Amino acid sequence: MNAHAAWAHPQLAGQVLRTRTDGRSEIALRVESLHDARQVLRLEQWIRALPGVQRVAIDPTARRVRVVWDAERTSLPALLDAFAEMRCAAQPLQHDSIDDAGASQTHDALKRLLVAGMCAMQVMTYAFVIYIGAVDFVDFTTRSLFRWLGLISTLPVVLYSAQPFFVGAVRELRARCLGINLPVALAVAVVFLASLFDTLRGSGEIYFDSVSMFVFLLLGARYLELRSRLRSGAQADAVIDTVPLLARRRRADGELDTVAAIALLPGDRVHIDEAGTVPADGVLESASVQVDEALLSGESRPVRRRCGERLLAGSVLLSGPAELRVECSGETTAVARLGALARRTRQARARIVGSDPEIGRFVGRVLLLTALTALGWLLVDPSRAFDAAIAVLVVACPCAFALTLPLTLTRALGVLARHGVLVTDTAAIATLARVDSALFDKTGTLGMPQLTLAQVEPQRGESREQVLAWAAALASESAHPLARALADTARGHGLPPRARNVQVVAGAGISGAIDDRPLRLGRADFALAAGGQAVPEALQSALLLGDEQGIVAAFHFTEQPRADARRTLDALRARGIAPSIASGDTADRVAPLAAELDIADWHARQTPADKLALLHAMRARGRITLAVGDGSNDAPVLAGADVSAVLAGGTGLAQAHADLLLLDGRLDGLIHAHTIAVQVQHVVQQGRRWSLFYNLCAIPFAALGLVPPWLAGIGMSLSSLVVVLNALRVGRHAAAGSAPDGRRLHA
Repeated sequence: MNAHAAWAHPQLAGQVLRTRTDGRSEIALRVESLHDARQVLRLEQWIRALPGVQRVAIDPTARRVRVVWDAERTSLPALLDAFAEMRCAAQPLQHDSIDDAGASQTHDALKRLLVAGMCAMQVMTYAFVIYIGAVDFVDFTTRSLFRWLGLISTLPVVLYSAQPFFVGAVRELRARCLGINLPVALAVAVVFLASLFDTLRGSGEIYFDSVSMFVFLLLGARYLELRSRLRSGAQADAVIDTVPLLARRRRADGELDTVAAIALLPGDRVHIDEAGTVPADGVLESASVQVDEALLSGESRPVRRRCGERLLAGSVLLSGPAELRVECSGETTAVARLGALARRTRQARARIVGSDPEIGRFVGRVLLLTALTALGWLLVDPSRAFDAAIAVLVVACPCAFALTLPLTLTRALGVLARHGVLVTDTAAIATLARVDSALFDKTGTLGMPQLTLAQVEPQRGESREQVLAWAAALASESAHPLARALADTARGHGLPPRARNVQVVAGAGISGAIDDRPLRLGRADFALAAGGQAVPEALQSALLLGDEQGIVAAFHFTEQPRADARRTLDALRARGIAPSIASGDTADRVAPLAAELDIADWHARQTPADKLALLHAMRARGRITLAVGDGSNDAPVLAGADVSAVLAGGTGLAQAHADLLLLDGRLDGLIHAHTIAVQVQHVVQQGRRWSLFYNLCAIPFAALGLVPPWLAGIGMSLSSLVVVLNALRVGRHAAAGSAPDGRRLHA
């Protein structure tokens, strides 16, 4: 059977096809093998040649291709076959991923920019003839003709290209919030209407050229911002798109059926071919395999997974085939959670513009200066009041001032995404640059727990394998690092029994019933809450399994620091950030790790409420704190911290409260994030200093009537472009592996 024949099934096709209003079908495809421009061009020409294809849009950055075509003339399997013939295997994406918002906004901005550019060039030609005096005092009819030609060429700029500024100005007035659009709209409208009046009466100065150029350069800056914002989302899109929509499920008789991956249920057995993509989170039940988890973890080297270990949806099987027992599918997979965070990130990007309260104060001063200039000239020489006020309004327009922050933040988000750091709240970048304390969770964040059978101690004569199976049945219901370590160890000794009525208490433990026997796994006070038995000193630091009669078994863990924990902490100290530990573990487990990492400030036996109280105490001392964790018990402190970060393997609750998500699961992503945050702070300050310097120099000349409005428009537009180019400096040091002060980063 053809490899793509399954997509002819209406149920599967309905997941990926979107029917447009014109009756044509639209699909988004992920194509991994888009490497060079020539290949992209050949692929586009090949697909366009298919019957019924209307449009092909290829985004090499996101590795996405969108096709609009008549499905009656070319079927979906035939379309996928065409991609395969070009050695560009295409994976259909769910139709929900066909997001027109960003692309449509960028396309609209480009159209307005092109109209403004073409009209501005034409208007400049007419203005040049008038300015050099080629027709002055020779033929007033010809001079008037050029003024009217300038008016006609400026109309598309004002009525079409400048429309976003007028719409934004109305929105700002309704919200009673002064922003960048209001002064731009005022300048464009007033200068254009004044020039229109002079054209109609046949005398006076006209400034159609300055209006056209002003709008063109500002639209150019906005278009660059939109393009940067669109590209910075490509990294998150690449992660979301990794999960296939089809899976080969094994029936009870051993035969394989091709089904939708979203229809997989926990316990289903799935067959994955070599070079295939894992369709769901689950447990490997066949021999060891090598997988590529680069898009999920950032680890470029293949990872070996053995029987009983977990495979994540979106991983690529480098050796195989493999058999997988499904645990999570659809929206519950790890990559689906990343998708939700990516959507939060895009919403955060959309809130960047207009989020700076300083813009309102700046605009208020601009309008006040304009009014004072007009009033002053009305008292001295009323005939010059209008031109001088227009010049001040245009010169002092806070375009450069207002563009500095959104452009710089947009650039920073894209750079951090390439370094494996997903930012869900843009306000965290500014705060991160001022952080002076870092509060770390221990288990799963700074240290990785390990359990061996030699450290399993049954207390009532049961076998080690039996108590381990009971504990693993409870541990498999939790994402805590200790629970994961225990469950992973137990998988090599057979599947654990199923626990019922499971309840997870954050920071304490897990309770449930196995074969109608109530059991509790966790800290001593939690595990023995029902029995009241005294805990021997030797077991105080152990993870205990208990029942109504007392201790059933004790599990001792060895904990080693993460490979990058030491150098990350050293880099933070070098930047003036003091690290500390707040852990729910016992003191005899926290102290050795703290000593090994040279952390003098550590706190043991911390409940979620205790961690939050510790954070409040640090804030009362004037500290700005970065909280780093990975468990559900860290959620309160992550939500309350000035800035919070979670490793990609953290629980969904922890990720939901994080400002930064370290996609590669490495702590040194914090150093990249701090470096970029400091660069953002420096670049924003430079841009605003430049804007203030320019205004202080130019406003006095404009107020004295020495700067014509056309020159003011050119100067302000060029000033905005300087800010745009300066924002592109963010990330250059990080890309080269160095911090701004010259220190090498640990990449």
